[in-house]
Amino acid sequence: MTVKVHVKNNRWAEGSFPNTPEGEEVFTITRERFDTAQTQHPDVVGKLDPFIDWDTDNWQNSMADAEVLLTWNMPTENLTQVAPNLKWIHCIGAGVEHMLPMDWLPDSVTLTNNKGVHAAKAGEFGLMAILMLHSHMPAIVTNQRKGLYESLYCSPIAGKTVVVLGTGSLGGSGAKMIKPLGVNVIGVNRSGRDVEGCDRCVPTAQLDEVLPLADYLLIATPDTPETRGLLDRRRLDLMKPTAGIINIGREAVMDYDALCDKLDAGSLGGAILDVFDPEPIAADSRLWDTKNLIITPHVSADDGDAYIPLTLGLFFQNMELFLAGKPLLNPIDPKLGY
Repeated sequence: MTVKVHVKNNRWAEGSFPNTPEGEEVFTITRERFDTAQTQHPDVVGKLDPFIDWDTDNWQNSMADAEVLLTWNMPTENLTQVAPNLKWIHCIGAGVEHMLPMDWLPDSVTLTNNKGVHAAKAGEFGLMAILMLHSHMPAIVTNQRKGLYESLYCSPIAGKTVVVLGTGSLGGSGAKMIKPLGVNVIGVNRSGRDVEGCDRCVPTAQLDEVLPLADYLLIATPDTPETRGLLDRRRLDLMKPTAGIINIGREAVMDYDALCDKLDAGSLGGAILDVFDPEPIAADSRLWDTKNLIITPHVSADDGDAYIPLTLGLFFQNMELFLAGKPLLNPIDPKLGY
């Protein structure tokens, strides 16, 4: 017996995923990529029957006997009837907010995500962004646009305080990379659990206490009912007027309009934003013209060369567990949304 695996790729479409034409190649799971990755996991070779599809071209027919779905998104209506044999869905993204609320997910189906695949790249981006803020790069870029040559100096970053909001694989990797530079790192997570790379961690309920301490704030939380609107105008007002902010989590976590107001007023030092809703950003968005703001097009955690190989490596590791009847890595709690 073989396990039927349906692989749902998405063609690029404006306002959807992938969010740019370039992303389509990066995030597409071809049969060649699937087979190449599978050879690294001999325990699953010959035990799978993959069907590689685009969008919903063959959704109904293929899902009728599929046990596993590998995808970014999918039609959720009547899933039990459409896919009566389905047991496991693996999302190729770390965030699964696009699947909320998860009242459509049958109790018999396990949903897993790509947590961990992005860690190395996201950590490097976080380190880079913090150092860019420390070196006044958002202000320097703003000055460049104006044709203004002004010396903006800084000292080494040792002794500064970085608050990491969301200490999962992305934020945790950033914390570990910045800590060796002599920075004081405070982690903020749901429970206040200790995390490698952080000098101390506090629960989210104590966020107001640590925001005033931050020279730089790295936001790396998923979009969940608990995190939406977490960085509102009131909390932004708690921060030092010289502080810098980086968001590699999701836009829904922060009030971008309030952020723009503070940047334009000079009551924050600068910001680097990598995540937006919708993506791409609208041409008339005020973000484009906000001073001391650098925009990156959702590239902080995605490796253009290795994203799919890394994804498939995790998928086949989980497939080994699936075939053995063992619990899977990265299970999503439908109630929490992560």
